[in-house]
Amino acid sequence: MRILVLNPGSSSMKVSIVDNGAVSHTAVWPAADVGGDESAVREGIERWGRPDAIAVRFVHGGSRPGPALVDDELLRWLDRLGPLAPLHQSLSVEVTRLVRASLPGLPVVACFDTSFHSGLPDAAARYALPRAWTAQNRLRRYGFHGLSCQYAVRRCAELLASPPVRMLCCHIGAGVSVTAIRHGVSVDTSMGFTPLEGAAMATRSGSVDPGLLLHVLATGDVDVPGLRDALYHRSGLAGMTGTTGDLRDILAARAAGDQAAGAAVAVYLHRLRREIGAVAMSLDRLDAVVFTGGVAEHQPGLIAELVHGLPLLGLEIDTSRLAGTGDRLISPPGAAVSLCAIAAGEDVELAREATALLAAPTHL
Repeated sequence: MRILVLNPGSSSMKVSIVDNGAVSHTAVWPAADVGGDESAVREGIERWGRPDAIAVRFVHGGSRPGPALVDDELLRWLDRLGPLAPLHQSLSVEVTRLVRASLPGLPVVACFDTSFHSGLPDAAARYALPRAWTAQNRLRRYGFHGLSCQYAVRRCAELLASPPVRMLCCHIGAGVSVTAIRHGVSVDTSMGFTPLEGAAMATRSGSVDPGLLLHVLATGDVDVPGLRDALYHRSGLAGMTGTTGDLRDILAARAAGDQAAGAAVAVYLHRLRREIGAVAMSLDRLDAVVFTGGVAEHQPGLIAELVHGLPLLGLEIDTSRLAGTGDRLISPPGAAVSLCAIAAGEDVELAREATALLAAPTHL
């Protein structure tokens, strides 16, 4: 099956054609060129030919356990989740509306990052909040980067020639999360009700003492919309350095002796190590760790720094393997824990989910 895959990000949208499970064409458009204008998507179709179906990535799908065929009701429901993932959800909704209007004869499948975590154990999914708030199971930990995790599980099994029973998936891009996986199932993850929780990120704060946020609100210097904007757009690496949060620029500034950049990278690595250590405690042993996402793929030196600060978990880096390219083992032969560097494969996973859904008897 030939699937057009639309993967909206916070500032851009990746568009791919996946033919029978293999990516044949890929392009990236700025988000500003996509929202409200179907020309980018039409350009892709004109360039690559008409697909059999369309798959769209949605960061937030609530507690839905798997992909769903898009109709008006589902799209309205997904739109209401926009405030819980403001960097991504609105663009996903907008582009889905555009392709449904411009290509009315094609099935459109929504695939959700949250679905991989929909079976989280109750202890990992619940917040310690009043029962009156949590009784409807809506104020809970949903988890994100699930499509990346699903791909990492399958690709790691291929690299190791057998599926790791217990592993961590560290998705390190503009957004950062760590997920503990047992027998291919998510059992704990660092992101929660929104993609703000957990490690520090490019522009997002990660976890912050809620008492600090209450204090800031109480001062009257910022209101709720202003606080939301600060936590999503003006915190993390960007906030600590006064830059856009692009890690390439920050690492270059650190190498040039910039103290603010050096301190920001130290905080970034420290918070990520804390999340790795915390999530690892949901497993009784560790067989493998996967590093995926744009930073993991393009900043091997930073991954080496990260791992060197995790001796308690018995992680080791093979510098010759780390210097390689492509999906690969980066731990030394015979290491107690296998370390893998894997390029993010969300587009393949989106197409896989859409193909499986459309091939199911209920959709034939």
